[in-house]
Amino acid sequence: MCGIVGALGSRNIVPLLVEGLRRLEYRGYDSCGVAVHREGGLQRSRSTARVAELDQQVADEGLAAGTGIAHTRWATHGAPAVHNAHPHFSHGPGGEASGRAPRIALVHNGIIENHEALRERLSARGYVFTSQTDTEVIVHLVDSLYQGDLFDAVAQATAQLEGAYALAVICRDEPQRLVGARQGSPLVLGLGPADRPAQAGERYLASDAMALAGVTDQIVYLEEGDLVDLQAGKHWVLARRSPADRPQAVDRPVRTVHAHSGAAELGPYRHYMQKEIFEQPRALADTLEGVEGFAPSLFGPGAEATLRQIDRVLILACGTSYYAGSTARYWLEALAGVPTSVEVASEYRYRDSVPDPRTLVVTISQSGETADTLAALKHARSLGMPHSLTVCNVATSAMVRECELAYLTRAGVEIGVASTKAFTTQLAGLFLLTLTLAKLRGRLDAPAEAAHLRALRHLPAALQAVLALEPQLIAWAEQFAAKEHALFLGRGLHYPVALEGALKLKEISYIHAEAYPAGELKHGPLALVTAAMPVVAVAPNDALLEKLKSNLQEVRARGGELFVCADADTQISPSAGVHIIRLPEHYGPLSPILHTLPLQLLAYHTACARGTDVDKPRNLAKSVTVE
Repeated sequence: MCGIVGALGSRNIVPLLVEGLRRLEYRGYDSCGVAVHREGGLQRSRSTARVAELDQQVADEGLAAGTGIAHTRWATHGAPAVHNAHPHFSHGPGGEASGRAPRIALVHNGIIENHEALRERLSARGYVFTSQTDTEVIVHLVDSLYQGDLFDAVAQATAQLEGAYALAVICRDEPQRLVGARQGSPLVLGLGPADRPAQAGERYLASDAMALAGVTDQIVYLEEGDLVDLQAGKHWVLARRSPADRPQAVDRPVRTVHAHSGAAELGPYRHYMQKEIFEQPRALADTLEGVEGFAPSLFGPGAEATLRQIDRVLILACGTSYYAGSTARYWLEALAGVPTSVEVASEYRYRDSVPDPRTLVVTISQSGETADTLAALKHARSLGMPHSLTVCNVATSAMVRECELAYLTRAGVEIGVASTKAFTTQLAGLFLLTLTLAKLRGRLDAPAEAAHLRALRHLPAALQAVLALEPQLIAWAEQFAAKEHALFLGRGLHYPVALEGALKLKEISYIHAEAYPAGELKHGPLALVTAAMPVVAVAPNDALLEKLKSNLQEVRARGGELFVCADADTQISPSAGVHIIRLPEHYGPLSPILHTLPLQLLAYHTACARGTDVDKPRNLAKSVTVE
């Protein structure tokens, strides 16, 4: 979602700020801006265009300084407009009309839940609001509390905030100071590289370490409730457990983090999404590297004792990760014999549920910072379910720190908003969890274990063979590009794959798409089927194939046009109105991973044919860190 970059040093840090924003573009945004301390005052530049346009605007205005903050905004409160863009200023009571120069500049990720009450209180004191954002409440609140010490003002202000925030704040009266704070939204501190003496004293803030790639690899991950005070060549981190507590100095470890700036290079691909689809064989190979068997140690120290205690699994996730969890439910119940439920994380904590202390709570998240999933995890823990495990792509994320156990996928940086390689590597991690539980419960003998290991090792090669089908999917996409609606069908283990395929198509091509279990066609969706409604079917050669064939006949009888992703031996033949793509082989329980790739390619090439912004679809963001 929104991105933050802040920097403090003795050189001009504006190019660093803009480049940091450019590295965060993949998160999605609809406005951007920079504010700096310059010649005894604050100056800013904001835009509703892309970062490239902001860069030119900054150059035209001659913006240069040693202290500054920058932001990419994904609109929550207020429409995408310059007056709603960050950074926000506070001129004090009376606003800009008072004639006072702005004193505080601030950028913010997150959502403040009590902003209306704070706005009313500040308005009564004469503060003038020029935006519809909750963020402007914070900057005026800091100004109202400022008495010569920016850190103290921010500490007092954050004690009054309810909700989620990551903040970076600068002040007109303290040119060599930058203050940050986080609660429920990620923020990292970067230290100037020791091997570059001229920059060793610099300090940085960012919502993602990737923003600092190429600048520094010395990163401090701030914890919930942390505040950080940055000054020339030094910094302090202070923590508090609750807003009423006085901040206390703490030591946070400095980690060497290689943010893989090269991963942001497109190479020969048109879009990051295409690049990431084709990176899946490598991503799966990396995720499975070192797996020699299905042992609890894959999930961390002490995993065996925890996994032997559990009787049930509760999966919490959102979006694409929810569909990964829905697939895992089939595996966990069929192969491991573990009763499993899957919950949409944003709904789970708002309903009454029946907790069981012998439940393993499994969270799934690409970023490890998904606000709804983190909140759902904490809710499950509050109900008395202490055992937790996450399948996550970011080792340093809040999700990994919050969970007792973890399996880290190695998908690498995923730039495209529509998730691809993160999804398939999540499935791989969940399959390992399934077979580990099956083995602990005596449901996996040595021959079966060896067969599953062979299948996993062959998986990257199998995926490569599926990617070779891209030309056929380009031809399908040319037909889909003129459509406005589509249906996706799957049965059993492949129904979640159909759901994910429909999500991908709607996300990036803006074609309305829905997915159903194929057996549900005659219970309503069949009414939609006409020659103008393409129907995509996932047709592996499994126990439900003959049932699926009957469902496909129902579509053809109503004049519907079928696009079928079939295994080589399904004996479904192409004909008028029936288009077939044959995957090279049937892959048993791992078949959902293979069948995902054609649907990703179909969505991608359909979006290309329609001319949409593939990597940054409208209204969406990459890492959803607000509720």
